[in-house]
Amino acid sequence: MKRMDRPLVSLMVLNNSDREPQQLAVKRKPPWLKAKVPGGPGYQRLKAIMDQHRLHTVCQEAGCPNMGECWARGVATIMILGDTCTRSCGFCNVKTGRPGAVDRDEPRRVAESLALMGLRHVVITSVNRDELSDGGAAVWAETIIRTREACPSMSVEVLIPDFEGNWAALQMVVDARPHIINHNLETVRRMYPAVRPSAKFARSVELLRRVKEQGGVAKTGIMVGIGERDDEVVALLEEVQEAASCDILTIGQYLQPTRNHLPIDRWVTPEQFAMFKERGLAAGFKVVESGPLVRSSYHADHQADVLTHVAR
Repeated sequence: MKRMDRPLVSLMVLNNSDREPQQLAVKRKPPWLKAKVPGGPGYQRLKAIMDQHRLHTVCQEAGCPNMGECWARGVATIMILGDTCTRSCGFCNVKTGRPGAVDRDEPRRVAESLALMGLRHVVITSVNRDELSDGGAAVWAETIIRTREACPSMSVEVLIPDFEGNWAALQMVVDARPHIINHNLETVRRMYPAVRPSAKFARSVELLRRVKEQGGVAKTGIMVGIGERDDEVVALLEEVQEAASCDILTIGQYLQPTRNHLPIDRWVTPEQFAMFKERGLAAGFKVVESGPLVRSSYHADHQADVLTHVAR
């Protein structure tokens, strides 16, 4: 199904709380959601290299509000395995449909391009490739290995799909030894049918548990303002820590990419984000990045620095 064919979803369907839907209240962005326009020499330099080497970035595909700041600071999120996802999540602006053939030369191009960029930290992510028997894990592994060889002083973080619970595929990624493995839960358990219809909450938690079980650095993230309640967020933080002992957590405001995506239920205030950070640290996360404009890769380099036990 093409992105433009996505049906509009009613807020009433999403909102199982005691609150009334806030369709009128969420029209205008609050002042704390202003982001800088991308630009500057650092940004232009990275963009030129990515364009030259035909690399996709989730920064561009998902319209991240922090792209200008991150690129100017020398941090980028590369997206491998093409730009077309086999899933159609209610929040995501990456296009969906039937992906093209796997580019077997992509791992080499990514590694060589990253060496030219001279980044201190990179985040590599991908679309879901559920049509592949391994979900693209072999390409993932080769990309990580080649990148570590080409950029020995750069830390490598990966933001991976759930591989449909194919734990042998996950193991290929773990064995390639990225410094940080991120898999986003995206939302609370109750919201999965609307937000992540092709995913399972328990499966994603199990993925994080398996990463930690083998001594890896585990990271996850969620959006708020998409229909969840504050108490559900706090319960999620405690449940994930009890089950998986994650190291890093990111929490940010959901922003509706187009009118065909899930509607915004509420604007979460900076004070609420501060509360979530406090509760996340109390639950056992070592690093919590919580704020209106926070995304999975926001300040990812600083997070890696904080976790001094990350193996390099």
